Amino acid sequence: MKTAQIHLIRHAAEGNEDGRYIGQTDLPATDEGLRQIDDLKEEYGGYPDVEAVFSSPLKRCLQTAKRIYPDKAPIVMQELAEYDFGEFEGKTADELKDLDTFKTWLAGTEPETPVPFGESQVDFNRRICTAFGRIIQGILQSGVRSAAVVTHGGVIMALMAAFAIPEAPMHEWLTPNGCGYTLRIDPFLWSHTGKLEAIAECPALPISEDDERALWDYYPSDLYEE
Repeated sequence: MKTAQIHLIRHAAEGNEDGRYIGQTDLPATDEGLRQIDDLKEEYGGYPDVEAVFSSPLKRCLQTAKRIYPDKAPIVMQELAEYDFGEFEGKTADELKDLDTFKTWLAGTEPETPVPFGESQVDFNRRICTAFGRIIQGILQSGVRSAAVVTHGGVIMALMAAFAIPEAPMHEWLTPNGCGYTLRIDPFLWSHTGKLEAIAECPALPISEDDERALWDYYPSDLYEE
């Protein structure tokens, strides 16, 4: 069985220096953020070649997808949009700290309870994981060997927590703008466990020998027929 790769890439910076909760507000990427994409391409030899690009519908992701893959028309998926923060949208944690609804949401003790006028963590996870599963199945059925998903930091962290091995909690998959992770799709592993192998950062950043990420590619994929 042939393996494939999927690359999760966070959009370029959108100018949120204040650390506000920016979810589905359709902010564009900044010029500086897009220049940082160019710098990453130059410094690390570019992003992986892909046959297909999927993107969140929000401007900052579409702009990033075009900057990285100018010759690929992205397949826009509404389900890849960032978390709907509802009443928390556009506010900082300091501005929200006295709200009981914010305290409960931040504690994560009621994941099925939506934020006011927004969505719950359970609904968010269901939305993005269902869409991602459809992407993986499409890749396997079509024979595509490499695809990119340009989306948001929260989406990437949740997807990695749900699908990646080695397994790690959501907060450990935080990634800078313009960066992300490469996952290997092994048909045998996917069909039996619903998991994907995290094999590298994207773009491929230098890794020292004492960095634990150097162990990512230890899975015995040679046990599965190519």
